[in-house]
Amino acid sequence: MTTVWGFEGTVEDPCIGEISCFRSTPGATFEAVRDIPVNVQWVNNITEPNLFAVDPTLHWANPNNMPRPIPPFLPFPPGYALAQSPVPLVVHLHGAEVRSDSDGHPEAWFTAGEEKKGEAFSKSRFTYQNTQEPTTLWYHDHALGTTRLGVYGGFAGAYLLRDPNNKISPLLPSGPYEMPIVIQDRSFNEDGSLLFPSNGVVPDVHPYWRPAFIGNTIMVNGKVWPNLNVERRQYRFRVINGSNTRTYNLKLSNNQSFIQIGSDGGFLPFPVTLTELLLAPAERADILIDFSMLEPGTNIIMTNNARAPFPNGPIPDPDTVGQIMQFTVLDTPVVPPNKLPAELNKIPVLTPDVPKEVLTLNVIFRQPTMPLELLLDGQVWGAPVSELPIVGSTVEWEIVNLTGGAHPIHIHLIQFQVLNRQNFDSTKYREEWIKLNGEPPLQHPTISLPVEPFLEGNPIDPPPNERGWKDTVLMMPGQVTRLKLRWAPQDANPKKVKPGVNLFPFDPTFGPGYVWHCHIIDHEDNEMMRPLKVVDCPIPVANPQSCCQVMVEGDTQLVPPALRDEPIVHENAVYAEIEKVCPEKVVISGFIRRTITYTALLDNGIEQEKEIVDDIPFQCAIDREDANEGDKFRITGATILCEVFARTQNFGTDPNTDKPLAYKFVEKDIVKVCIRKGCIR
Repeated sequence: MTTVWGFEGTVEDPCIGEISCFRSTPGATFEAVRDIPVNVQWVNNITEPNLFAVDPTLHWANPNNMPRPIPPFLPFPPGYALAQSPVPLVVHLHGAEVRSDSDGHPEAWFTAGEEKKGEAFSKSRFTYQNTQEPTTLWYHDHALGTTRLGVYGGFAGAYLLRDPNNKISPLLPSGPYEMPIVIQDRSFNEDGSLLFPSNGVVPDVHPYWRPAFIGNTIMVNGKVWPNLNVERRQYRFRVINGSNTRTYNLKLSNNQSFIQIGSDGGFLPFPVTLTELLLAPAERADILIDFSMLEPGTNIIMTNNARAPFPNGPIPDPDTVGQIMQFTVLDTPVVPPNKLPAELNKIPVLTPDVPKEVLTLNVIFRQPTMPLELLLDGQVWGAPVSELPIVGSTVEWEIVNLTGGAHPIHIHLIQFQVLNRQNFDSTKYREEWIKLNGEPPLQHPTISLPVEPFLEGNPIDPPPNERGWKDTVLMMPGQVTRLKLRWAPQDANPKKVKPGVNLFPFDPTFGPGYVWHCHIIDHEDNEMMRPLKVVDCPIPVANPQSCCQVMVEGDTQLVPPALRDEPIVHENAVYAEIEKVCPEKVVISGFIRRTITYTALLDNGIEQEKEIVDDIPFQCAIDREDANEGDKFRITGATILCEVFARTQNFGTDPNTDKPLAYKFVEKDIVKVCIRKGCIR
């Protein structure tokens, strides 16, 4: 017998229709109907200490506000009593379009009886709107710094969103022939209890934290290496990778093909026939397996050959973790599968309307095999919010993987699209990024480094089964992964989607905000997660004028969307048309090209002139009555010296030449953008 954590609630048995109090891990499967909201009251009834070692040296929920311990650390068990109890928890519905106070924010945790609560806590009764496309979601614990422990203990479950008006669903297997499959790897002690390592890889810094958990058994729906008896017909499996770290490459032992019809965010544009399926932590796949042509008594094993950690770890043992589960074909009448249409879903083409963002995945090592923490864009969780997407905007993110491993990156609130991947020279890029920013974690806003000069080869298009909606995507080492993110609902009318226009059925700017993070949850728990705040407009509105500050060099062109191909520049003043008048506000936006020129002192003492060019977005808004379509505005400014953000070790003087060891920036303009009706005739 194994002690686990699980979910308990009043549920209906789908086979006999009885309603009873049911407890399980994974938790009971939600079956929600599109456009019918549900309210879920989450209750934390964990009154015993944590099952596993809570590492209080991490940035974590810390309900007792205990001081960070210093070495020598206590062994576990017993660990630190103030860290082990009470247990903070909060549930996140992964992949859902929800308001942020129902999203399960990492700092919205609460303990038993809600006696202690995180700083982002406002309620424990969450509303799920269910307005997005029908798909496979899942729910799991998301408490700050302890998510790996909650999910490993058992806090996870499936959430199926159905659409009775969808034309594809009636063609698919249903009832007993449709099944969620939650795949998780686990290890056990000899007495049957769950084993989770409590010896840190850098024990004098983090006594219990490890960067990866790789179990030695495979558990499916709470059972280790189970068998499923199947009839001679097609089945629909809603596959969820619920593992902490392990990526799976799923195949059938008889080399039979299967069909993938859906990904994280719903149906794919067309059915994809596969013989293997790569699934990273938190990714989902909606697949069809046809057993109708197999002889009764046939045994098929779903296998796995993905290295763990992926992609550089050991090959799985084919006799243990190389196996997932078994199917045994029963002696039943043959039921042929329904024919699927060529098109399953219409996936819109997303066109970015704000400048792209370049972000990085970073790891900090004590030694090559001893990671201390992992970061997004060089920043820790507690640094100021830097991802501030404008509601209604569409943006391209270039995420540059500077680590040696693959990371499944998950973005809350929205479903996005994978544009492509491309190889790059990670060594040179890392060197230049550190010269520009200093060693992470950074103590200043990250200065983005364009990746174009470091690219190798051509962009790699996503495989056919990644061309639908995604909320989690695997980012390989040595590659930049490009995503198109639209901060609007999946089913939004493309003609109505526009920066500053909210089409969600709720206000996404309300509440504590959202996050994006690596879904190797051991990484997430040690800084590889960042806050994300959706904004109406990056510039506060003030009548009769609205002003903001942007950085621009001299006569640099300002290119708003309306004039992208034909900018107007005249005598150090830059003009742009006001965009179309909205119902309540006029939004004026554009891009200012910034050129940073600096002198770098290389390690060999040679000075080298370098230049970085990027586009800075700006946006201002005024009330409708204060502007007319066709009005113009002007930007002006005074020249000052640009402040250099650099770490301390970049300053000082060369003892031989007495030259400063720092970057030297050219002068810049700090300009104020002000909009007044009729200010330019």
